[in-house]
Amino acid sequence: MGIVKVVQNKAYFKRYKVKFRRQQESKTDYSAWKRLVFQDKNKYNTPKYRMIVHVTNRDIICHISYACIEGDMIVCAAYAHELPKRGVKFGLTNHAAAYCTSLLLAHRLINRFGMDKIYEGQVKVTGDKYNVESIDGQPGAFTCYLDAGLARTTTRNKVFEALKGAVNGGLSIPHKSKEFSQKAIDYMHYLIEEDEDAYKKQFPQHLTNITPDMLEEMYKKAHAAIRENPVYEKKPKKEKKDWVAQKKASFLRAREWAAKS
Repeated sequence: MGIVKVVQNKAYFKRYKVKFRRQQESKTDYSAWKRLVFQDKNKYNTPKYRMIVHVTNRDIICHISYACIEGDMIVCAAYAHELPKRGVKFGLTNHAAAYCTSLLLAHRLINRFGMDKIYEGQVKVTGDKYNVESIDGQPGAFTCYLDAGLARTTTRNKVFEALKGAVNGGLSIPHKSKEFSQKAIDYMHYLIEEDEDAYKKQFPQHLTNITPDMLEEMYKKAHAAIRENPVYEKKPKKEKKDWVAQKKASFLRAREWAAKS
């Protein structure tokens, strides 16, 4: 079949439908967004929560939100640049950082709603399949859905590492276990034994006095620190100087000096 040229005549422009602005800018997949936002009709005035994961060049952003007519409302948020306070000083955009960020988000959210003693999540991570289930006689588990945005949902993506961290933190998120990746520590040991040049090229930040075993211990301590205190610490506000009062005082001093002289 040959190429059919689109004739842009009056009938074409009469039926032309302009796409949404964020769809034109390749920022939102509205077909997926609609399924994530629309709530069941038998759940009156119950928000449908989403866990949104953004991976940037220097940071990983995880937050829980729900849709309103005015726009998305953020319930809780966590960032990878908060991890240095918990012991992770480097590698803030890798798979382990995505896991830690979502773990921090889950514990922070559950702590805010006062359910941290009920749903502690998986404290000892074994690698087995784990799902959060509601407990009889207690408030139900916090349920949300993963919103990956425009990220490619291929196996071992950082988005799924964030999903695993949130589930281990105590959030109920529907998922399959086949999307998760394997341990990076085993791969580091393999590269050290087989190809040291490839190891130096792939893990340059980890070479300064840090071995794979020390790296694993560092992340274990970070997980424990996150579980112990997930609360966000606000920075103290700097006192604003009253520039008008300073100008008045300097003007009065100058006038006094002029009067004395």
